[in-house]
Amino acid sequence: MDTTDLLIAIAALVIGGAVGWFAATARAGSERARLGSDRRAAQERAAAAERSAEAADRAWAGRLEDERRVTARRVEEERDDADRRVAEAEHRAEVQLERERTAARERVEELRADSKRLADEFETLSRKALAANTQQFLAQAEERLKRTQVESAAELAKREQAVKQLVEPLTRTLGDVKSEMTEAEKARLAAHTALAEQVRAMQQSSEQLRTETSQLVTALRAPQVRGRWGELQLRRIVEAAGMVEHVDFEEQETVADGTLRPDLVVKLPGRKQIVVDSKVAFSGYLEAMEARDDETRAKRLAAHARHLRRHIDDLGAKDYGHHVEGSPEFTVMFVPAEVFLNAALEQDPTLLEHAFAQDVVIATPSTLVALLRTVGYTWRQEMLAAEAQQVFSVGRELHKRLSVFGGHLSTLAKRLNSTVDAFNKMSSSLDSRVVTQARKFSALQGLEPDLDVPPPLEVLAVPSQKPDLYPAHLDPDEPVKLRNAAAERRAVLDADRDDTLFLIERAAPGDDERPAGRASSAS
Repeated sequence: MDTTDLLIAIAALVIGGAVGWFAATARAGSERARLGSDRRAAQERAAAAERSAEAADRAWAGRLEDERRVTARRVEEERDDADRRVAEAEHRAEVQLERERTAARERVEELRADSKRLADEFETLSRKALAANTQQFLAQAEERLKRTQVESAAELAKREQAVKQLVEPLTRTLGDVKSEMTEAEKARLAAHTALAEQVRAMQQSSEQLRTETSQLVTALRAPQVRGRWGELQLRRIVEAAGMVEHVDFEEQETVADGTLRPDLVVKLPGRKQIVVDSKVAFSGYLEAMEARDDETRAKRLAAHARHLRRHIDDLGAKDYGHHVEGSPEFTVMFVPAEVFLNAALEQDPTLLEHAFAQDVVIATPSTLVALLRTVGYTWRQEMLAAEAQQVFSVGRELHKRLSVFGGHLSTLAKRLNSTVDAFNKMSSSLDSRVVTQARKFSALQGLEPDLDVPPPLEVLAVPSQKPDLYPAHLDPDEPVKLRNAAAERRAVLDADRDDTLFLIERAAPGDDERPAGRASSAS
């Protein structure tokens, strides 16, 4: 009876152990299936996180940091939850297997072998999926970078064409300025040469005058000859002053409907004119020079002074200032020699005041040359002022175009900085979004080698800071500010990436921890 009871107890124990073993096997299978589904769900959530990261890359820079933190926090929470469930399942399996390890040791070994085989298969599938995703992302990144490079090259070609179109008018303008300066220099040299020739001609005329003085004294006794000689002297002096007939002066021009005809009308800038009339009143002076006694000489000199005063009155009565358009309120009376005027002034000291009262200015050859030289100098100053105004206009246009050129350079520099910043954002996204997930798989399954991430660019397009080409609206310190901002942005991205990797590595169990757990379960 005891033997029978013992056999029954043994049979019941065997049957209970078998039933427990089958129940444990079923629970382990269900736990393993649930763990596989959890892992697949984690993979799907990781893929969704990757897609969300790719979408976030195209969002605003402000949302990028928030989205990255939310995604990292969500992944970390899901990872913690999955690890917690795995730990709980393993704990329950270990407790159950501890109860049944005596009866089901061999089956546990088989289950361990199956688990290893499933882990190897899962590792192989994970490696293939990760490689495919990484290859696809790298291909997309390379395609986007190539497209960006092509767009940048096209934009740069357009800017180069715009610069060429801007430089060509500048080149033509500079050529025009150079041509005008060359012409002005030629005109100056020609004027200097003409002046030198006129001085030499005046010297020659003076020599001729000395030799012909005696002949003139005899010839000038006739009134017609005296008048013609005075006009000739006036013309020579005007030509000696560098003036040209019909350009700077007019001879014998009729005014006041033909009733008046001055000997000379000098043209001034601004449509102004000066009337010059030659008066040769020196018959009394010649008679005085030929007189034998002082009394006769004094009488003839007094007659010479009266004759000159009469000419002043006649010239004042003609009133050229009201008949010649643009003429000042005086008329120049030309006396061919200083000695004629000096002799009259000795006899009549009030002669000049009388002339001024009649709006007449008496001019001798020396004073008339000075007057005409002043007029010529005024003409030259007028021409120089016109040329200076033209040069100023050309320079202002040149400065305006250089300012536009500087604006184009500034725009091109900003576009280059935007391209570099976009590449750095893409590189940072690859490092913080994709490579992070790859490192998680590497931490889980021990994948090698690690993925290479292209480093961010540190080159910034710095605009020129020359005062002539740099636009006034752009801050000269802007390149330094841009460089500092880019460095700060890279430092923030690197710090966030390091923090994320640290949290993921801290949350994920290492390679040394999982074998220990399995060893404990095996024991």
